[in-house]
Amino acid sequence: MATAKYSDRDLKEFKDLINKKLGEAREDLELLNGSLSHNDDHGTNDTGRTFNMMEDGSDTLSREEVAQLAARQEKFVSSLQNALIRIENKTYGICRVSGNLIRKERLRLVPHATLSIDAKNAQS
Repeated sequence: MATAKYSDRDLKEFKDLINKKLGEAREDLELLNGSLSHNDDHGTNDTGRTFNMMEDGSDTLSREEVAQLAARQEKFVSSLQNALIRIENKTYGICRVSGNLIRKERLRLVPHATLSIDAKNAQS
């Protein structure tokens, strides 16, 4: 049984959308990674020991949050790259559970989606 697929025109629309989101996501990831690699001490080297300890704790928490955001962003970039591969393979937009087409509206909002709404809701 042949599975329905999106037309080349539809795939081009999704490819353009994904490439745009991918560019933005890579920029965001670069900013996050840049903030992790810089050692900003905010000029607290000459202040009291207690203040430095509070700043260090705050910096650690902030760095952990940024690291988590960076990890999520890396996963998002990877998901978008995988979506581009599916476009090239002409398997983009096919639900990996049901084999049915994922609605265009969903793909426009979540272009890296691999599950239809029904399949996603069934997972919950």
